[in-house]
Amino acid sequence: MARKKRRYELGREPVYTHIAPVRRKIVRVRGGNYKVKLLRGDVVNVYNPKTGKTEKAKIISVLENPANPHFAQRNIITKGAIVNTSIGKVKITSRPGQHGVLNGVLVE
Repeated sequence: MARKKRRYELGREPVYTHIAPVRRKIVRVRGGNYKVKLLRGDVVNVYNPKTGKTEKAKIISVLENPANPHFAQRNIITKGAIVNTSIGKVKITSRPGQHGVLNGVLVE
């Protein structure tokens, strides 16, 4: 016999991070912990593997997003997305909708 989902089994709507001045949302999750969700972001922490240094870069646009091809047209940032920044192409390594921060690795 089927039953409805319990409150603790319910999921939430996905957070699609857009390019705009930073806005975050703090959500209480199971166990009383908190999760920071990044609603909008325009700066990414870029790691340069050649120099071993990390610096901040301004995001210009989303070039491609393997999660969904339409996300690139809508400038939605998820993990694995390639974004065009002030210092070059960057691949996003963090999960902005779950971590609340944009981290990436320089591709070029």
